[in-house]
Amino acid sequence: MRIAIVGAGIGGLTAALALLRRGFDVTVHEQADELREVGAGLQISANGTRVFAALGILDAILAQSYCPVGKEIRLWSTGQTWKLFDLGPQSVERYGAPYITIHRNDLHNVLAEAVRAVRPDAIRLASRCVDVEQEPAGATLHFADQPAERVDLVIGADGVHSVIRQKLFGELAASFTGIVAWRGVIPMDRLPAHLVRDVGINWIGPGGHIVNYPIRRGELMNFSSVVENQDWKTESWSSPSTVEACLADYAGWHADVHTYIRAIPQPFRWALLSRQPLDNWTKGRVTLLGDAAHPMLPFMAAGAGMAVEDAFVLGRALETYAGDHARAFQAYQAARIPRTTRVVQAASANAGRFHNPALAEAAGAQAYVDREWDPERVAERYEWLFRHDVTTVPL
Repeated sequence: MRIAIVGAGIGGLTAALALLRRGFDVTVHEQADELREVGAGLQISANGTRVFAALGILDAILAQSYCPVGKEIRLWSTGQTWKLFDLGPQSVERYGAPYITIHRNDLHNVLAEAVRAVRPDAIRLASRCVDVEQEPAGATLHFADQPAERVDLVIGADGVHSVIRQKLFGELAASFTGIVAWRGVIPMDRLPAHLVRDVGINWIGPGGHIVNYPIRRGELMNFSSVVENQDWKTESWSSPSTVEACLADYAGWHADVHTYIRAIPQPFRWALLSRQPLDNWTKGRVTLLGDAAHPMLPFMAAGAGMAVEDAFVLGRALETYAGDHARAFQAYQAARIPRTTRVVQAASANAGRFHNPALAEAAGAQAYVDREWDPERVAERYEWLFRHDVTTVPL
């Protein structure tokens, strides 16, 4: 069975590896002309790293990543700190797999090397898909500057602006959330000693929040943040901006926040758009995964993990129902849509939780944090996410 994957991102490459390991004939089409360093940090909890272990690449990923010992909450104005939960050894003990923070490019490189180790020519660069056509016995992909290719199945892993999704279901309505995101990667030697921490920190405040954590073996600090009520509608995470503009968005925030921002060599910003989850990802011989199937706001640190889970379940389904792609796709969707929809909804709910007006004053913030980050509430929000095991979920 010949399978074409459109998009060589985290989800597309994980799917390629999962399928190649199961003996499928897989080609990955990537529109970029090289797999270069883009993006910033990712957090991948045990539900995702469990997949990497199953694929035999966890050790290679751990060699490029960081395992924070826990997470903390800090108040935007005073810097007051609350413990959120432990990670490190406790993640392995509780969930059977580590919680990692990693530069997107480092994870991408490990996945690409693993795919090429199985099939050296699996990834085709400068291969921009512009259309897909189907007939009962197969599907044909059309490209901007290459001949068309006929295959048995197509997997659209081409991200939030998916061409494959648009060809299957038309444009997916998106609305501006009123929230703008910032990101940057800081060399750790640019930071003072008291900010070089082995934890992930979530700064919360009225109208915005900031997340920072170490990546690349602790050599870099990832900085990502959002702020409400900004008039910036460009949904591209590679739009460069300035340190001064970022500082202006966090006027009045704690001095440590300003220290992080001033240390960013090049900040980027983009608009956050909201989309309703799809209730169907498949049409005929074509299906979707990752952001192409379920774009979500980045407030659960789960986007990459969901793409990784999708990829592994899809590989299992196609192997389980060999020769019956329709049944395989049906089983894949049944296993994935309820879970990813729940994550999309949980991420949206976190926006209000992280930006609540009750955080404006320190006195009110204490009561709010005590309530919203009570250990039982934290467990309700995260245990179901971390414990999920796609290697055994029924299909």
